[in-house]
Amino acid sequence: MKIICIGRNYAAHAEELHRSVGGPAELLAEPLWFLKPDTAMLRNNDPFYIPTFSSEVHYECELLVRINRVGKCIDERFAHRYYDEVGLGIDFTARDLQREAIAQGLPWERCKAFDYSAAISPVFIPLRELGGDVQQLHFALAVNGERRQTGDTSQMLFSVDRLIATVSRYLTLRMGDLLFTGTPAGVGPVKAGDNLCATLEGRKLLDFDIR
Repeated sequence: MKIICIGRNYAAHAEELHRSVGGPAELLAEPLWFLKPDTAMLRNNDPFYIPTFSSEVHYECELLVRINRVGKCIDERFAHRYYDEVGLGIDFTARDLQREAIAQGLPWERCKAFDYSAAISPVFIPLRELGGDVQQLHFALAVNGERRQTGDTSQMLFSVDRLIATVSRYLTLRMGDLLFTGTPAGVGPVKAGDNLCATLEGRKLLDFDIR
C-alpha cells in the first residue's frame, strides 16, 4: 500500500507555502507529488506525538481518495473508475526541515515521510452518498474548535482524475493505495494539547489530540 501526496494543488496554499518556505511562486504546469511509507499512517484517531527532531510541525488537511483497483498509465477519462470512496487526512509536515530542504535543493523525506505523519480517517464514505462528484466536495479543519482550513475540491488546480492519470504514468496503482489530493490555505503549527477535528460535507471524520 502506498500513500501518494500532492503538493501545491490549491492556488492560495501555493502562495502561502511560497511565502513560508520559498520554492516556485508560479503555479505548476504538472502535478507535484511525493510518497509517504506505510509507517507514516496514523489510524483510528490516535493521538499525534510531535517528533523531537522538529520545532515546527504543521497540519495540512486534505481530501483522501482510496484506489479500488490496479491500474497503470490510466487515461484521464477513465480515472473515475479507479475510486469510489473518499475520506480525510492530515499531512503533518516538519516545516522547519522542509524550509531547509527547499533552500538546499534536497529531497523531502525527512520533513514529510516520518512515522505517523499521515493521519487517516477511520471511515471512508462512498462517493455516491456525497452526490457522486469528487470535484464538488467541501471539507474543513478546526483546531481547538476554531476553523482554520476550508476546502472546496472545485478549486483544485488539478482534478482528482488528472492526478490519477499523471501519477499512474510513473507508478502502478494498487487496490488500497491512498491519494492525498492537496491542502487548501490555512495551514499552521500544532502544539501539545491541541485538538484537531475535520469534517467532510458536515460529517466528522477526524477528531484527535496532539501530544
